[in-house]
Amino acid sequence: MKKYRVEPGASVNLKDLDPADTGKLVGEVGRAKAEVETTKARAKLVRLQELLYATRSHGLLIVLQAMDAGGKDGTIKHVMEGLNPQGVDVTGFKAPTPQESSHDFLWRVHQETPARGMIGIFNRSHYEDVLITRVHGQVSDKAAEKRFRNINDFERLLTDDSTVVLKFFLHISKDEQRQRMEARLQDPEKYWKFNPGDLPERERWSDYMEVYEEAIAATSTKHAPWTIVPANEKWYRNYVVASCIVDALERLDLQFPPMPDNLKPSDVIIP
Repeated sequence: MKKYRVEPGASVNLKDLDPADTGKLVGEVGRAKAEVETTKARAKLVRLQELLYATRSHGLLIVLQAMDAGGKDGTIKHVMEGLNPQGVDVTGFKAPTPQESSHDFLWRVHQETPARGMIGIFNRSHYEDVLITRVHGQVSDKAAEKRFRNINDFERLLTDDSTVVLKFFLHISKDEQRQRMEARLQDPEKYWKFNPGDLPERERWSDYMEVYEEAIAATSTKHAPWTIVPANEKWYRNYVVASCIVDALERLDLQFPPMPDNLKPSDVIIP
């Protein structure tokens, strides 16, 4: 999945990245293969989560960003299927409350980062403070540059304290977004997902693409890289994200801890 990872210092042009890309997995055969591999990855992830929880040596933070209808909820649902809910926290960041606004923009975020042994998922994140705020003119370009530095320092703090940080931008096309929004209007069970407030934001599509490009380029670091996931095809999106998470956890080479106090099973007598 390295081809989707943004290298530190690289520029980002989303127009050059095809949101409908499925790599070498083409057609129904390719989709079937990807779904099999995703199922295998989920099975690995279940065991890796248990290792993470048992060792309590690392935490895992997964950041999901996307345009409206970009598939954040679907990614959580399909990639994290089967995980022990005791070890997973999902946080969504909306407009800050008056109390949150009275602190620095990362104050509310730091409180939600995962403890060692836990998987934390941000469904939208601290990046909203350098995305929507810029599109709406609430934060200047100069202030955004300072925030980029703040974010890089914040994520460096997390990784220095044994938190693995994985950041995914789910890249869909404007036409795909329209189709997904229309689908919500055609299914009574999905009416609740439709938000009229998303329509004015859709008109600012090019502005969002510009600020996403700048934010991703400025904050994709060696310790906390961005992965731009082609997300028009949901099955491929799930495959890419699941594969990246499994790879990151496997590289930790976690091992189940021994019994406490150097005990051996043969030393224990259960009355």
